[in-house]
Parts: sequence; C-alpha cells; structure tokens
Amino acid sequence: MDTSVAHNARVWNYWLGGKDNYGPDRGAGDHVRSLFPSIVDVARADRAFLRRVVHHLVGGVGLRQFLDVGTGLPTADNTHEVAQAVAPESRVVYVDNDPLVLVHAQALLTSRPPGVTDYIEADIRDPERILETARSTLDFDRPIGLILLGVLNFVLDTEEAAAVVGRLVDALPPGSHVALTHPTLEMGGEANAAAMEFWNENATPPITPRTVAEISAFVDGLEILEPGVVSCAEWRPDSAEADGGPQRVAQVGIVARKS
Repeated sequence: MDTSVAHNARVWNYWLGGKDNYGPDRGAGDHVRSLFPSIVDVARADRAFLRRVVHHLVGGVGLRQFLDVGTGLPTADNTHEVAQAVAPESRVVYVDNDPLVLVHAQALLTSRPPGVTDYIEADIRDPERILETARSTLDFDRPIGLILLGVLNFVLDTEEAAAVVGRLVDALPPGSHVALTHPTLEMGGEANAAAMEFWNENATPPITPRTVAEISAFVDGLEILEPGVVSCAEWRPDSAEADGGPQRVAQVGIVARKS
C-alpha cells in the first residue's frame, strides 16, 4: 500500500468527511475540488443514492441479498447497515481490491445474526472470482441486488466494462436488480475534464468518464426503473434532499431490473 500517492478510495473518504486518508490524498482532493468544485456534491449525492436505492430494494422490492462491487472505505449508511435496518436477515457481500479497504472492511463491515456480511478481495475485472466466492454467502437462486457505484469508470475500456457487467448480470436470477453510478462530462460536468486529467497524471487508479448513452448501454436488456437514466441526485430524492441537496450532479444513476 503506497500512501505517498493519492488513491481514489482514500480521496473519496476525504470528500465524505472521513478520517481514513493521508496528506497526498487530501492534497489531491483539494486540487481536484479547486478544478471541479462540485466534486464533493458528487461524492455525497452518490452516497445518498446508495442509501435510497438499498432502502427501496429491501423495503419496496423485498430483496434480502446484495453484491456490492467497489465498496470503498466504510463511511455512514453502508449497504448492510441500510438493508439490515429494514430486514435484519439481509446478506451482503462486499468486493474491493484496495488493501486499506480490506483492513477497514473486516473491522467495520460486520453484522449480527440473522444478518450476514462478507468481504471479497478481488478486482471487478475478474467477475468469475467474484461470483465463485460470493456463492458461499449468497443464494444465486434468489434475487440479488448488484451494486456498482463509481467503479466501472476505473475499467478504462468500454467493451471490457460492458463485458464485466454482462457476466455479472448473466449470473443473477430473475427479479435481481442492478444499481450503478458513473461520472460523465455531461449533466454540467464539463469542468470535470481538467480535474480528471490532473487525477490521471497524479493519482491512482486512472479514471474515465463516459457519455450518458454509453453508461445506459451497460444495462441494455434490463428494465430501467423510474425515473430512468438521471443524475444520481435526481433518483427518487426524499423530501429533505429535495429541499437542501444538489438538484443535479455530473454522476449518472441507474437502477434496473432483470426479468
């Protein structure tokens, strides 16, 4: 683990107000914010999207299992916390490839019976390992919620990213749902181009934005839930967020159902 170079998981933690970061992370985070001031709004809106989606999938749809790929460092309202607050028996498998995330996940992403949490150290580019290992915790004969928040942007080749999503979705039974977020230079995110260029030259891992159309294509063949393909801040905001949160951020949010 190289703490001398800014890393996305730690910078994201910094933007969310966490303490699990180092000087280079904070320096890079501040510079990105100077180039693209709304990046903190993006981070917070992405996290709020996760909370709303999981609450809907557990309370509204009835899911009791989640595969959260690209977990990031634990903060507030982690997937299992939101799910188990509604249904204590919910089972969640977290996946990430960052060693610092692994340390914190093992310590913090825990639950009490009847709920279950597990952690897989794996790269999203290795869906076979993810699926094989997740089967020890999740029942792939019952619907699963696949969470892909802010992770596909680290798979730089769009065809490879689509293939990864396709393989994961193929393994899910009918009634499963996919929730994803992804940065875009649309939706007011044009200024993010300079921030991403700085990031790719000074931090790790490299990142790529995609168009709304490219991001939408990741869920081709699935039924997209209302309100459709929108900024993650606009996906079913609750009243408090609608009054005080950003109305739109340059982060696409999609929730889709597998028939």
